Amino acid sequence: MKHNNFALSPLYLAMGLGIAQPVFAAENEALEEIVVTGSYVKSLEKAVDIKRDMIGFSDSVVASDIADFPEQNLAEALQRMPGVSIERNKGLGSKVLVRSLPTEFTHVSINGVATASGSGGRDVEFDIFASEIIQSVTVKKSPTAADEEGGIAGNVLISTSRPFDYDGRKLIVSAEAANNSISEKTDPKFAVLASDTFGDWGALVSYSMSQRTNRTDSNSGVDFRPLSRWLEKSGSDSKQAQSDQAAFVLERDTGIVINDRFDDNETSRVVFLNKVGDRAFLNDQEKWGATASLQYKPSNMFNLTFDAMLGGYDTVEDEYDAAAYSASSPSTLETIHDYDSETLSEYGITVLTDVSYALTQHEFLSKERVQDTDYEQFSVEMDWTLKQWEIHGLLGFSGAEKFSDSTNLKHTSYAPSRSRYTETGGETILSDNPDSIDMYNAPETYLFDYYDVDFENITDDKYAAQLDATYYAQFDFMPALTELQFGARYTDKSKQRDKGSARVQGPSEGDSSYNGVRTLLDSELIPVSQLVPGGAYSASAGRDLDWSQISNDYARDFFRYAGFSVPYEESEFYRVDEETTALYAMANFDFTVAAMPIKVNAGLRYIESDIVSFGFHQVQNTDGSTGYTPEPVSKEGNYSETLPSLNMVVELTNNLMLRGAYSETFMRPSLGDIAYKRTVSLSEFKYRDGNPDLKPTFADQWEMGFEYYLEGGGLLAISYFDKTIEGVVRETLNGVVENVTKYNADGTVDGIYDFEVYQKVNAEGSFDVSGIELIAQFPLRMLHHTLDGFGINANYTSLDNSLTGASDLDIPTPPEGLAESTYNLTFYYENDAFDARISYNYKDAYVEYIGRDMYPVYRDEYGQYDLSVGYHVSDNVKVTLKGINITDEETTGYTIDPRFPTMYEMSGRRLTLGVRANF
Repeated sequence: MKHNNFALSPLYLAMGLGIAQPVFAAENEALEEIVVTGSYVKSLEKAVDIKRDMIGFSDSVVASDIADFPEQNLAEALQRMPGVSIERNKGLGSKVLVRSLPTEFTHVSINGVATASGSGGRDVEFDIFASEIIQSVTVKKSPTAADEEGGIAGNVLISTSRPFDYDGRKLIVSAEAANNSISEKTDPKFAVLASDTFGDWGALVSYSMSQRTNRTDSNSGVDFRPLSRWLEKSGSDSKQAQSDQAAFVLERDTGIVINDRFDDNETSRVVFLNKVGDRAFLNDQEKWGATASLQYKPSNMFNLTFDAMLGGYDTVEDEYDAAAYSASSPSTLETIHDYDSETLSEYGITVLTDVSYALTQHEFLSKERVQDTDYEQFSVEMDWTLKQWEIHGLLGFSGAEKFSDSTNLKHTSYAPSRSRYTETGGETILSDNPDSIDMYNAPETYLFDYYDVDFENITDDKYAAQLDATYYAQFDFMPALTELQFGARYTDKSKQRDKGSARVQGPSEGDSSYNGVRTLLDSELIPVSQLVPGGAYSASAGRDLDWSQISNDYARDFFRYAGFSVPYEESEFYRVDEETTALYAMANFDFTVAAMPIKVNAGLRYIESDIVSFGFHQVQNTDGSTGYTPEPVSKEGNYSETLPSLNMVVELTNNLMLRGAYSETFMRPSLGDIAYKRTVSLSEFKYRDGNPDLKPTFADQWEMGFEYYLEGGGLLAISYFDKTIEGVVRETLNGVVENVTKYNADGTVDGIYDFEVYQKVNAEGSFDVSGIELIAQFPLRMLHHTLDGFGINANYTSLDNSLTGASDLDIPTPPEGLAESTYNLTFYYENDAFDARISYNYKDAYVEYIGRDMYPVYRDEYGQYDLSVGYHVSDNVKVTLKGINITDEETTGYTIDPRFPTMYEMSGRRLTLGVRANF
């Protein structure tokens, strides 16, 4: 059987509790099956077997590894693989990065079909998938011509179970209860798998259901704002007075003189705290997933399989935010108490670290984000061996639909206040101005601004058809040539986005009677310690904070008046259709040089892509009326590429292998980036346009490494990789829209400005990313027999790159998401009745985003301890205790330098008690 299209046409099967080793296929070669019985050690051994028998660079995890670690989803299950790290969002792994390259650089497939997840780009939201229904994952880091997409970072190949993976009947049931230390809630999880074979037929079903309630407390939102916010004010006496006062206070308290208030390069190098927020989040998740597989296998020569995978991921996130918006439009500087002109002096940046402001906009925000994601995937796969031919066919569909209902209830109070940095973030306190207020305890001063509702619906559909044939023979003219493989693949991908917004300002449509009249006290208020379970707010950095807000349930019931609706807006619509045809050919060679067996795979892939992008552009009215009207537009695109690949393995000794790989590959731009659409950022005075003419990002890459295989499943490996990347997608200034009227939250005119238009383009030039990867999987019994059962599983990846992020101030910064080093270390012990593992995962600091396209904002280095302990109460029943983030680490971030923190986030530890039965 060939499951997924691996190099040298391996007969590949890595399905959880029953694994057939991948082998270099030969005529009439038998397929060995080894059953894994839920043992972590045996799962590591099988992963090593897979790695050894693959022609290219790869790493794998199998079901007992995925099931036994305390991960919350598939992303967290993959983080333990060499070179794999994850992005965390409020204590939950969400996206997977291979060798720290952007998530868009990784191609993901399930059962051979490219995966839809409902994200706005090409990246896959791994948090929607339940790890319990996944049976094996292989990350291929060196592509072959037969792969659908090479993936500049790698290919993540996910497989679900099939009935003939098991020897006869199989039933696995597990149940867990997990507790979060902050929310103090206990969440259930349940999973079942049933499989049986009936002669030539086999059937399998699996199902997983889980709930997760997680609270996160966060002192965050502390970002830089350039002083141009007020220095550029003009057009009226009041605005000129704001500008003059800002310049006067700056010179009086710091000695800094602004020569040209309209020179962004000068004014953007004096920054202050834009916004300081204390936020409590409550995230409720319901996740389910199911698989079904029907298999017809009359012999080892023919196999026909139907696979189905269904699931849903529903989340409700409540956010209660008490924030001080220092950069409010009517404010300006009042007193600069402290500043730092030394830390960022090499960039010419002065940070106003402690300032009293004339009229801060204090905000109470009750936000609710409801997301419902449904996904489905169906495929039919055929493997047919006919004499010297092996025929492989695949038909598949993957689809996802995500609906989002996001709300924001905003009350504001304008008053003088003082905001300053703390060790972990920022705080807002009373200023010396007699009109200053205690922002947390003055609800009568907060006036209703609006209740905003946004609806968004994304549909993501992908179809695939593939047919290839492999010819096994000995060729007299070239004895080393053992296999020829030819194939074709067609894919049809479509992504569509609909979005609409509605603003409630009164008890009926078009009514604004709440504005300026309704206060925070006119609604039901609840202390934040009761709005989210778990008690007192924990991220106050020594301050005893508690404040009262309006619950999201109350807001939804009260402000959504009878007949309320949110129509989708034409201007927010886009759709991208992409059809791809690929032809490929590979040749496999097997020969010996100086008594060293050598295997080589050489291939060539031709890809042609046709793209149609639909959307709307805002067009100035020509009938004499003011404003803009959305008009439909569409554009077609086409590109084709020929991509070579070469993979080689040299068996230097029985246990030592030299592996090498070279390929040219690409990743296509995000479908959202090539869609016709325009978005606006009012705070940045910018428009952002889609670009249907974007081309893929290319990589010329090679890797070389040594692998030493030890007895008992041990492995020591080192490899060096190098990628020359060109056509990186960057954002660049593309024009200016003059005389744009910008409004304040209360509906008054803030001013008339020129808005810059930015667009994604393929940057000129090339960049290098290189690195070293180390793997040590070491059973300690090799040192002494008394250490039988103990072992170490560790990996380390270090990067060096010339790839830089885009800062309008030319501040050197690595690309978003790229960490220079990551490592994973697991100590384990296992015997027939008991097993225990403790794992530490570390990721170096990396750029999370570039604030206002000028100031790189870093996610701080992060390390987390996870624990798993299991005991077999009988041959078939196992009890487990698992812990996530057992040392209760916090997540932090900073702007350019750690002395300017942006975030201090606590999501707590998670303990899980479970039972697993295997029959």
